Amino acid sequence: MDNGFEKALIEQGQKAKKASRFLATASTNLKNDAIIAMADALEANIEEIIKANIIDLQKGKEQGLTSALLERLTLNENRIKDMAQGLREIALLPDPVGEILGMWKRPNGLDVGRIRTPIGVIGIIYESRPNVTADAAGLCLKAGNAILLRGGKEAINSNRIIAQTIASAAEKHGMPEGAIQLVESEDRQAAVFMMKMNDYLDVLIPRGGFGLKQVVARNATVPIIMTGMGNCHVYIDDFADLGKAQRITFNAKVQRPSVCNAVETLLVHRKIAGEFLPPALQELQQADVEIRACKDTNKIVPGLKPATEDDWDEEYLDLILAVKIVDSLDEAIEHINTHGTGHSEAIVSENYSNVRTFMSAVDASSVYANASTRFTDGNIFGFGAEMGISTQKLHARGPMGLAELTTTKFVIYGDGQIRE
Repeated sequence: MDNGFEKALIEQGQKAKKASRFLATASTNLKNDAIIAMADALEANIEEIIKANIIDLQKGKEQGLTSALLERLTLNENRIKDMAQGLREIALLPDPVGEILGMWKRPNGLDVGRIRTPIGVIGIIYESRPNVTADAAGLCLKAGNAILLRGGKEAINSNRIIAQTIASAAEKHGMPEGAIQLVESEDRQAAVFMMKMNDYLDVLIPRGGFGLKQVVARNATVPIIMTGMGNCHVYIDDFADLGKAQRITFNAKVQRPSVCNAVETLLVHRKIAGEFLPPALQELQQADVEIRACKDTNKIVPGLKPATEDDWDEEYLDLILAVKIVDSLDEAIEHINTHGTGHSEAIVSENYSNVRTFMSAVDASSVYANASTRFTDGNIFGFGAEMGISTQKLHARGPMGLAELTTTKFVIYGDGQIRE
């Protein structure tokens, strides 16, 4: 074990813990000023951020990163401006800290209330996407938390310059040292050590693929909120508007295939499969989507690559789509609940009863009727940004905004009462 990174992580944990005590009572105006300064600093440093990102991209190509991972890694002027805009939107959102969730008087005269309060120190381990560095820092700061960021080694140069830029700006506008820190060690054991930092981290949020999820599940002793995995489905019902269905399917797969809310499996009701599949799959293939089809789909559109049982569980994050014909709404729901990851699922149907059944029965964080799964995003939902998309059921589910980065405490006001 490298005592160097252990010592560095413990020091960062201590700084974060100290910073969190200041942040817990920091005013909304002070936090907002710091977040806006962070946004301004990102835009002022676009050139240097892109230079660092180019180094990461070059190394990624040399190391054989997939096109999907390279796409997620890429920063350009527009994406950096989007990061800055996301921070400004966070600053405009209501401060959740101190929100009164209820207050009631007991027969003994005690006033019992419940309010939102910061969690404390949040750790996040994430892969590829350097924009997460700014999003996570802004959200945590607004919710009164210190943050320890551990990005993937493929984005180390990008993450380093972004973290330095925003941390420096925040400190110049009243935030304490240690409020925003990046773990710079590229050693995987540093991430594993972070998973066990119970004395310093109040919660750990892993944001990445299946491999990261498995490592965290095996090693973490810190409480975790699991995010990221997205084996998403679109189900085309026999009562679907087929034009609408084709547009939604194409968007959900092609618009940005490398992200977790992109569709991976298309389910089609047998009654409309013959009419829907030929034009829909032709359009997808023209966009370079590889189709992996069940036997019945291959009968309608011959020559497609046969799907295997493993395909129903695959998160491709690429221009690949599994296609299966089903006999009923119930079969579609059963398939989704068996193979889905609890992320985002969609039905295309004009039948109100079928839509209601699907929305109620499908077990996922976000369920859509007649819309693309690509909308599952903290920014789109009005959160400014997100810490990740939680696919578990406790303590948060779906895109995690400010409210999900708080906990609650009871406050009790008395006038000398004692318990007999």
